[in-house]
Amino acid sequence: MKGFAKLVIAGLMSIAVVYPSIAATLNTMDDVGAAILACWKPPGDAGNSTVTLSFSLKRDGTLIGPPRPTAAKVAGDEKARKSFIDAAIAAVKSCTPLNFSPALAQGIGGNVFTLKFVSPKQ
Repeated sequence: MKGFAKLVIAGLMSIAVVYPSIAATLNTMDDVGAAILACWKPPGDAGNSTVTLSFSLKRDGTLIGPPRPTAAKVAGDEKARKSFIDAAIAAVKSCTPLNFSPALAQGIGGNVFTLKFVSPKQ
């Protein structure tokens, strides 16, 4: 059993190294935004693009429904627009569930938040 416990602990430590934003306890909404943006991988041809997503989180750090774009200014054609918006949505989905401090979890549930994703060239 001790070997299994060591394996579980090693696995959890690996997750913390690979996904530090998920493993870290988040104390503020600025922490939440930074954690999600750390998961974002914008398309290489994003140009000068931005998208703002709207989403809600439960107290346990999981999403309430899918994130939705509320504003977008994307360089390029419709395919580029879709790719940029999809990358932002994927960042939110892949970064959740998040680990909230008890104080943050108490006030976060069900509120609607927005987060702006800006291409690296801006």
